[in-house]
Amino acid sequence: MTPDEFVRKWKSVALTERSAAQSHFIDLCRMLEEPAPTDADPKGEFYAFERGATKSTGGEGWADVWKRGHFGWEYKGKRKDLDAAFAQLQQYALALENPPLLVVCDMDRFRIRTNWTNTVSEIHEFDLTDLRDARIRQKLKWVFSEPERLRPGKTRQALTEQAAKEFALLAQRLRDRGHDAEVVAHFVNRLVFCMFAEDVDLLPDKMFSRLLDLSFRRPAESQEMASQLFATMKTGGRIGYENVDWFNGGLFNDDTALPLDKDDIAIARRAAALDWAEIDPSIFGTLFERGLDPGKRSQLGAHYTDRDKIMLIIEPVIVRPWLADWATAKAAIAVAMERAQGTGTGTGIGAAAARARDRAREEAAGLYRAFLNRLRAFRVLDPACGSGNFLYLSLLALKDLEHRAGIEAEALGLQREFSQIGPGSVKGIEINAYAAELARVSVWIGEIQWTRRNGFDISKNPILKPLETVECRDALLNPDGTEAEWPEADVVVGNPPFLGGKLQRRLLGDEYMGDLFRAYSGRVPAEADLVTYWLAKAWGYLSAGHEQRAGFVATNSIRGGANRRVLEPIIANGIIFDAWDDEAWVVDGAAVRVSLVCFSLAAESTTVRLDGHPVSRINADLTGGMSDLTKSRVLSENHDIGFMGNTKGGAFDVEGDLARVWLIAPVNPNGRCNADVLKPWMNGMDLTRRPSGKWIIDFGTEMGQDEAAIYEAPFSFIESTVKLERKQNNAQSARSHWWRHLRSRPALWRASAGLGRFIVTPTIAKHRLFIWLQSAVCPDHQLIVIARDDDTAFGILHSRFHESW
Repeated sequence: MTPDEFVRKWKSVALTERSAAQSHFIDLCRMLEEPAPTDADPKGEFYAFERGATKSTGGEGWADVWKRGHFGWEYKGKRKDLDAAFAQLQQYALALENPPLLVVCDMDRFRIRTNWTNTVSEIHEFDLTDLRDARIRQKLKWVFSEPERLRPGKTRQALTEQAAKEFALLAQRLRDRGHDAEVVAHFVNRLVFCMFAEDVDLLPDKMFSRLLDLSFRRPAESQEMASQLFATMKTGGRIGYENVDWFNGGLFNDDTALPLDKDDIAIARRAAALDWAEIDPSIFGTLFERGLDPGKRSQLGAHYTDRDKIMLIIEPVIVRPWLADWATAKAAIAVAMERAQGTGTGTGIGAAAARARDRAREEAAGLYRAFLNRLRAFRVLDPACGSGNFLYLSLLALKDLEHRAGIEAEALGLQREFSQIGPGSVKGIEINAYAAELARVSVWIGEIQWTRRNGFDISKNPILKPLETVECRDALLNPDGTEAEWPEADVVVGNPPFLGGKLQRRLLGDEYMGDLFRAYSGRVPAEADLVTYWLAKAWGYLSAGHEQRAGFVATNSIRGGANRRVLEPIIANGIIFDAWDDEAWVVDGAAVRVSLVCFSLAAESTTVRLDGHPVSRINADLTGGMSDLTKSRVLSENHDIGFMGNTKGGAFDVEGDLARVWLIAPVNPNGRCNADVLKPWMNGMDLTRRPSGKWIIDFGTEMGQDEAAIYEAPFSFIESTVKLERKQNNAQSARSHWWRHLRSRPALWRASAGLGRFIVTPTIAKHRLFIWLQSAVCPDHQLIVIARDDDTAFGILHSRFHESW
């Protein structure tokens, strides 16, 4: 069939959708030289008409045409509502295996909407007569054979980064004019939501863009106009002749707005021109937080944590158990529905059968209702929620589960219920007021996007339901220094802050750390990273029966030392059922290596996975299998062989050129040259990358200040670079012996005395490697020293047996 023949035939056809849809589609296939469903797949397994299920309400299915991995296609009669057809496709996209393209057609008009995850959705629309154009036909042919050709080039992340950059610039300008940072943040959050609300048609007829256009012409009135809009969004009402819905939710609790100049408004107009309907809340808050924090502006957009990494925790803690629960409920529903459909109707014996049928259907409906009640009562807590990434994705996971259950219950013959799960299903604690508000905005935006994406109407009155479940406070301590309580929840997830033991007092203060140590004494070692307090607290709640499961991002040092001691009670009395021992993550814009740990009480039956693979068990060091290396003991033969390298505790290291100048300098007043106190120095980076060639000043473990001062040039150097810092150290020994290294490791030097060389390995490296160093070299604390000089030991360390160990 030629394009002209197709256009002439279907321009004059006036049949209903039911009468014409399949004939229209088969003709379309002939014109495009594509196989029709019955030609390509007679069994209808991957390409079929009427893909779906027979509904109890008499509906015809989920899509008029479906091709796996390509499209879902819905027909309407001529000049009918294509938006309604698209909403129907959206509601059943999950049942259609989420096709990348959603197509609606009324035989005169074609509308193709892209549906790829994490891309900005695009719409391709054309009329029947446009099919005479070869370029239009090619685009339609891609729908059938090469849908990837229609994948949008712009990702949601790219869009989100662009939006965040614009608002970061605006926020900086406002702060530079003296406005309080918190006031600026709140004002910017309002602008953000107004732009989103406009692009999802919650603010009518591009109202906010028109406000910005008018403000650009009359900047002096911008504050008054914004205040008027915010005041109306607080309660709902009219602005001029236009209705504005009731938003509030705490975001629009008053009419406060900041004055903007013409350049500010120009920035806001650029931002408003973006497609805010497609913004990604899972990274939006993080990017914004960096943009509005002057200390993080340079990192804006450089890094983000993608949703796939967050789902490594949400999937095992939330999704997987609920899918198992639904599989059990669904099987029982199917059995009941078989009984309901297998009985007759009538009088006498038939009437009894009809009653049995009704009871079976009621039983099935009760099983479905009981599952929904359990799911809708389920609560997720993130006690370090930041800008809300985990809350947003947890909410979407729960809404997807509810939606999936509804579709599959409908396929079994039950009446589907629409989504009732909302923001109240997620709870958060965040110490920073601005981040807490960002979390609320992320959750609101995420729910509205989900509702639209799945073809449902947005709940109103108000549009923004109060999110008091996101609390602004310290998750660990009360103001009086006692242990803080967490709100009730079924599971706990999150990415708590990482802060090593050495930095905690410096950044949190002695008083806070003293209270923290007292409140968590016996549960968290004083040397442990700050993140471990969240794990210990969550385990306490699980042990008391207040929660079912927990999953956290932790520093990868959780696998050893003081940090690992927090995991040992979990292994002894519960189970780590899912973990990733060493993953790339982003913390405050910097790439780090982390561990992901999900745990519960041992009573829970579940598949155990490590790094995505089933294992018999997970040990406290996040290794798999029954051999628990955390219970290993040092062999007596290896006593006093392995040592941590030198901890200098100050800028004792010098460039090689300066060290060589000192080495050839005249002897000191004591008749000794500077070689006595200079050594080549190496750290982990020198081993894994290119050697820096640095040396280090080392006055040993016993030398007094007067004796050290005789080595004039080296002593003068550290007096200017080290002394002031060490005099402020909390440790008395560090202050009183400031010219010596903080930890000189005398045992290391005793063990290596008489050796011409020793073996070293870096503490942190992608691959385990061992290297010889001459005994004259001073190894940094990031190197582990094995005080052996024989080739046999070196070979054993490099063997595959030792690498496995």
